[in-house]
Amino acid sequence: MTTGWLGIEPGWSQLTKETVSSAMAKNRFHFPTTGISVEDQAVLLAVDDVSLPLKRNLAYFITKPTVRDEPVLTPSRDDRDAPDFLATHFYGTVLHDQGKFRMWYYPCHLGKNPDWPSELQTQAERWKHEVIPGPLCYAESEDGVVWNKPNLGQVIFKGNRDNNAIALPSALTANACVIKDVSDPDPELRYKLVYWSQYDPYDYPTIRLATSPDGLHWTADKEAPLEAFLEHASFYQFNGLYIANGQSHLRGESGRNRGRQGAAFLSTDFHHWQQEPAESFALPYVESRKRDEVHLGVGAASYGNVLIGLFCRWHNDEDFSKISGDFGLVISNDGLRFREPVKGFNWLSARDSPATPVPGKDYNTILCQANGILNVGDETRIYHGRWRNIGWGQPDMEIEDYYAEVGLATLPRDRWGALGLVDDYPEGSVWTTSIRLPEKGCALALNADGVDSMSVEVANEDFTLMPDYSVELSGKVSGPDGLNCPVSWSSRSLADLAGRTVRFRVTIQRNNDPRLYALYLTAGTNVATDIKLPR
Repeated sequence: MTTGWLGIEPGWSQLTKETVSSAMAKNRFHFPTTGISVEDQAVLLAVDDVSLPLKRNLAYFITKPTVRDEPVLTPSRDDRDAPDFLATHFYGTVLHDQGKFRMWYYPCHLGKNPDWPSELQTQAERWKHEVIPGPLCYAESEDGVVWNKPNLGQVIFKGNRDNNAIALPSALTANACVIKDVSDPDPELRYKLVYWSQYDPYDYPTIRLATSPDGLHWTADKEAPLEAFLEHASFYQFNGLYIANGQSHLRGESGRNRGRQGAAFLSTDFHHWQQEPAESFALPYVESRKRDEVHLGVGAASYGNVLIGLFCRWHNDEDFSKISGDFGLVISNDGLRFREPVKGFNWLSARDSPATPVPGKDYNTILCQANGILNVGDETRIYHGRWRNIGWGQPDMEIEDYYAEVGLATLPRDRWGALGLVDDYPEGSVWTTSIRLPEKGCALALNADGVDSMSVEVANEDFTLMPDYSVELSGKVSGPDGLNCPVSWSSRSLADLAGRTVRFRVTIQRNNDPRLYALYLTAGTNVATDIKLPR
């Protein structure tokens, strides 16, 4: 049954809907500037210049991630008949779900599968490349580092069912983007998958849809939802919408061909999609084909009121073997349009997270983003693909050098970037956008270092400081430094401002090297001990 973004069935009475809406309003933060509302917790990241628009004497300090040298998932090179013999591409998903880490990924193999049923043979036979995509595969892990490939027994592949392939009604599949939709009241539809298919039904890649009660056994929609070319990097929910973010060939001014650029397609109910895309993220037009392009759009994770994401800065070249791809950092407040906090900044270079090399050969790496950003305890994990570019279609290509693996980069939780003082200024400050607080009140905490150098004031929407929450009565931040430092006011509680629309001003004094990474607003009167994870 189709439901709205609140998970309310259309048959419910208006009174019931109003009752549910009223109950949710008690926990709801609303952002008048963007029109976004979020339940229970709002996250204001330091790199978000919409949530934190006004700054004095402060600059961004972008955090560079720590990269694990060894891959966490590699192809099954010891089994030529494995679906992932050649490559384990991470245009896929990692979820922490059912007490374990679960991964859906896109494999490649050599040699057609002779066991496809007759209705899929036509698709398979139209594919003329030696490197063959799909079928989608699944892996599990207790710690998110050491993974196993369980025998699912779903697909007869090159003579046996002893593999981790997932059965779908397409012979050529890729880009396994999965969400667990907790808002759907039907447990049979709880897991939702957007995947890529070729020749099914069009001659170009497009998305297909499937649902599942467990993430393993999938029922695919009969029709493709879009009559459009789309190779997607991620699939997420935001502001009541289902959004597939990927690569399309959106034309520029006067119809100019800009090459690969990011596009977002949306749906309100998952099964029916708007045919018109939004330009999600694009790089400046360069006439030469030797230019930077956006490869497979944005791989994004939602915090409820804001999304953080990565895109591959594809360094295009006439010679495919010379192409490499680095990660850029982007952010969005509507789920459709993304922007770089620092324009042109390479957040992670392929040189810092290279694919496993071939001895004696020098292949470039292309980094691949997808549904791979999640918080685990006190760290943010970024699962990503490392694609060894051996020169697609080159006559002298060593086919078994074709390879892709899954890598892992980490940050301290939510520390994508900080605001810090510049030059020799003794202090600086930043204003938040206006925020309507929940009717049940809320508490504030900072993700920061040097918290004893910080204070927080509260103002009305028109920037008029509230006497009981400012100047000498400003909020103080409790140490020690860290990911969740509570803010309290001596004369009044923040809960006393329940239902009010306010702004916060954070002032940072120079004392060593203070850094502000995020503000957390949590509904209720106590600061949360665990910040909600991005999904």
